[in-house]
Amino acid sequence: MKNDEPVASKNQAEGTKNLLEDIIREGARKLLQAAIEHEVSAYIDTFKDLRDEKGRRMVVRHGSLPERFLLTGIGPLKVKQPRVRDKREDNCFASTILPRYLRRVPSLDNLIPVLYLKGISTGDFTQALEAILGDNAKGLSASTVVRLKRQWEQEYKEWARRDLQRKRYVYVWADGIYFNVRLEDMENRKQCFLILIGAREDGAKELIAVLDGYRESKLSWMELLSSLKDRGLAEGPKLAVGDGGLGFWAALREVYPETREQRCWVHKTANVLDKMPKSVQPRAKEKIHDIYKAGTKEEALVGLNGFISLYGSKFPGACECLTKDRDTLFTYYDFPAEHWIHIRTTNPIESTFATVRLRTQKTKGCGTRLATLTMVFKLVLETRKTWKKIKGYKLIPKVLEGIPFIDGELKDQGEQAA
Repeated sequence: MKNDEPVASKNQAEGTKNLLEDIIREGARKLLQAAIEHEVSAYIDTFKDLRDEKGRRMVVRHGSLPERFLLTGIGPLKVKQPRVRDKREDNCFASTILPRYLRRVPSLDNLIPVLYLKGISTGDFTQALEAILGDNAKGLSASTVVRLKRQWEQEYKEWARRDLQRKRYVYVWADGIYFNVRLEDMENRKQCFLILIGAREDGAKELIAVLDGYRESKLSWMELLSSLKDRGLAEGPKLAVGDGGLGFWAALREVYPETREQRCWVHKTANVLDKMPKSVQPRAKEKIHDIYKAGTKEEALVGLNGFISLYGSKFPGACECLTKDRDTLFTYYDFPAEHWIHIRTTNPIESTFATVRLRTQKTKGCGTRLATLTMVFKLVLETRKTWKKIKGYKLIPKVLEGIPFIDGELKDQGEQAA
């Protein structure tokens, strides 16, 4: 009997170990599932005010994808990915935590930037990383994560100084993003992060610049754009797309005066509807939708005048908001019709940062401006894999050559000669 005792003790120890592993695995599964659910909820909440012509939300949850196993350092975890129905043009939800075809745990290059920009401190998310990554996270102490961040900071610094002489962009999208990170010094408390994404000659999109700025001011944008020019980007893009923030446009006109301007219709729609009662918003949104979806500029202007006639007397503020950028709302008609879906809005930026941009009170943990810049940089590098090429990209050389388009179509060669 005595000889059997070590065997029994061993079996009992193994049973206890297996039980503990099951508990840890279940805890990790719940943690990962909760993070996925939160990410989807945040994405849907970002676009909660976008509605179709019948007043229905454009971005909603639509059940779940079939359960699948994700291989982790602590064994397979069964997770369920919520399905999102996004009825906006050229848009679909892409999880930064659990990409659609991922079968193994996300890399640190993906997870750490997302957690940081959500406002979670290094000390708080280290345990989460260990639970998800298991053995792959051995040695992932707070100091290890800090060292990793420093390495990325160096990568960002080198990237921010790179030579741009051989670069050429046909379109750029600009926006200022605020995050949940509370910066450590009072001087930077009101900082936002300026993002510039561009479309290359081959139609692919890439990150051009990331810089922190004071409330999207002209001075901040001047610093960013001047840096591009100093590093060799002598020729500006043919078209820039952004919201109504005056700082960017004022800086652009000084640094790249030849670049044409297009106001973002998503921002414009939201700003106009914000000045109208909710009972009117669904129909008004349908009218705005018809304006920028018109097949010709003339039809769009007819729709714009119709909107003003219908709502001008009751909601003058909304109509004034719609018409104040009239000269730059319809620039896209002078570019290929195949490109309109890309150049009417700043969706490349909106979609990239939808799950991490600021919507709630800032968190207790503090971050440095360099660390936050670095995390924005790393997040975009990871998510750019999901970006789509410009439709009709073979027309880009004609745009760069300055060949004119009228209502999205190439101008008749005979007219050009005349």
